[in-house]
Amino acid sequence: MPPPFRSAPRLPGSPLLRRRTFLAATLGVAAAGLAGCAEDDRPTVRLALDAPLPAEVPSGTVLRVGDKELQKAIEYSGQAEKLSFDVSWANISGGPETLEAFRADALDIGSVADIPPIHAAWTGLSTKIVAAKFRQDPINHPIYQLGVAPGAGVASLADLRGKKIAYSPGQAQGALVLRVLHQAGLAKGDVKLVELASTGDVYPTALASRQVDVAPIGGINVKRYLAKYARDGGSTISHGLRDDPGHLYVRAETLEDPAKAAAIREYVQAWARAWVWIEQNPDEWIDRYYVKDQGLSREDGQWLVDNAGVPDIPASWSDVIARHQQTIDLLAKETGNKPLNAADLYDRRYESVGATAFGEGAK
Repeated sequence: MPPPFRSAPRLPGSPLLRRRTFLAATLGVAAAGLAGCAEDDRPTVRLALDAPLPAEVPSGTVLRVGDKELQKAIEYSGQAEKLSFDVSWANISGGPETLEAFRADALDIGSVADIPPIHAAWTGLSTKIVAAKFRQDPINHPIYQLGVAPGAGVASLADLRGKKIAYSPGQAQGALVLRVLHQAGLAKGDVKLVELASTGDVYPTALASRQVDVAPIGGINVKRYLAKYARDGGSTISHGLRDDPGHLYVRAETLEDPAKAAAIREYVQAWARAWVWIEQNPDEWIDRYYVKDQGLSREDGQWLVDNAGVPDIPASWSDVIARHQQTIDLLAKETGNKPLNAADLYDRRYESVGATAFGEGAK
C-alpha cells in the first residue's frame, strides 16, 4: 500500500510549499516571484531522455505541481490517496507564472495550454509535454469567446480591421488572436494590438472601459461580461477555431531525475482519472469545487460544466503534434522567432500513459 497523501503546510502569504526544495513564493495577479532548490538536492544519477521510464517511485520523492483545478479533482476523486509520493501543490497557473517557477527551479510540473512550451523554447528553456487533453467537440465548446466592447461595431471576424485588440504574448489568448487574424485574412498591421496581461478580469475591464474593442475572454468571465454589459451593447462572437489544448509540461532537466520521471508518470495517470471523475460527478464537482472552493454560485458552476464539453485524452499524439506545428509556424512568422520542430516539445514515452488511465476510468 502506498503511504497516505500528505499536503504541504501553508505558509503565510505563499503557495503551498514543502521542504527546502521549495523555498519561497509570493504570487499576485500580475507578478510572481519564486525561489528554487539547492544544487545538492539534485540526483547524482541522470536518466537519459530516451531511456525507458522507471516503473517504481523511490521513497521520499516529492513532486512540486502547479495544477490548481486538477489538484482538487485529484483529491475529491480519491486519486491523491493512491499516489506513492508526496505532492507539494503550488498555487501557480498560466504560462508566465509557470515559466518563472521553472526558471527558479521551484516547480516540477505545470498545467498550461499549447503556447507556453513554445515560448519556453524561444526563451532558452528546454521543456517537454508529458500529457495532452482536449475537448471532444471543440468548435461548439470553445474555451474562449471574443468579447466585444459596447459600441465597438464588431459583429463578425470581418469587422476586426482597424480595431484595438487585447494581446498577451506567450499565452494561449495571444496566439488565439494571431490565429483569428489569420483566419480573417488580416495582418497584425491591420489592427492595433494592445498588450495586456490576461489574468483575472483584466480583459473584461478593458472591454468595459473601451481600452480595447475586442479581447478573448473565457470561463465565467464570458457569462459575467454579458450579464453586466450586454444591456450597454457588450457582446461576444465566436472565433470558430479550435482553442482547446491543455497540457502538462516539465523542464527537460526534471525528466533526467529518475525519481521525478517515475513520479510524473504516476501523476499523469491520476490526472487523467481525475478528468473522468469530473465528467462522471458533475454535481459534486460543482458543489465542492466551484461553490465551496472557488466561491461561485451554483448557477455559475452549472454554466461552466455545461460549457466545458466532454474531455478527450488521445492515445496518439501524431495529430496533436501536427496541429501544434501549424501554431508554431504561424507564431514564428508573426513574431520573427525561429521555427521549431513541434515533436521536440513532446516526450512520447508518456504518450499512452494518460490515455490508458483515461480509458480505465476513475478507478
